[in-house]
Amino acid sequence: MRHGRKVNQLGRTTAHRHAMLSNMASSLILHKRLTTTVAKAKALRKYVEPMLTKSKEDTTHSRRMVFAALQDKESIKELFGNISSKIANRPGGYTRILKLSDTRLGDNADMCVIELVDFNETLIESKQAAADKAAGTTRRSRRGGKKAAGDAATSATEVKGEAVAPNAVVEQSAPADTATETVKDGESREEAKADEAGA
Repeated sequence: MRHGRKVNQLGRTTAHRHAMLSNMASSLILHKRLTTTVAKAKALRKYVEPMLTKSKEDTTHSRRMVFAALQDKESIKELFGNISSKIANRPGGYTRILKLSDTRLGDNADMCVIELVDFNETLIESKQAAADKAAGTTRRSRRGGKKAAGDAATSATEVKGEAVAPNAVVEQSAPADTATETVKDGESREEAKADEAGA
C-alpha cells in the first residue's frame, strides 16, 4: 500500500530515477514533445516545471541550478533562449499530458504524449482560427438589425435573378405630381409664384 508516498519510485533506485528524469527533461526541452508512459510523464512534469519557471529569470544562479539537474549544455541553451521567451507570460502549467488510446505491446502500460503547451503549433492555429471566427460573427436583433457589408453586397448582386454590379448607382426621377417653378432672369421666387398664381 502506498500510504503517504508522494514520490512515485517508478521501480528504480534514486540515482537511476534522477538520471532517467534528467534525460527525459533534456529530450522534452530539445524536441518539445515526448511519448512515454503515464506514470513517467506525471513524474517528469513535477521534475521539469520548476526548471521552466527558473528559466524565466535569466541569471547565472538560475542557469547553474538548472544545469545541476540537466547536465546538458544544448538543452540549457534551448531552455533559456527559445522556450523562456515563449513562456514568459504564462503563470505555470507549461506542459500538457495527452493520453493515447494504444497501450504498450509488452506490458500493456498506458501510454501518453507529454508536450510543452506553447509549442503545439496545430493546436495554437486551431485556437487562433476559432477566436478569429468568434470575433468576426455579429449578432442581429430579431427585427432585422443592421446587415454586414458582405450581406449588402450579395443582396445587390442577387436582385430577381439579374446580374447587377455590387456598387451600381440607380437613378430615380422625381415624382410626377410635384409642381416645378420656373424662375426668369432677375426675378425672385416670390415673384415667380405670384405670376404662376395669377396665370
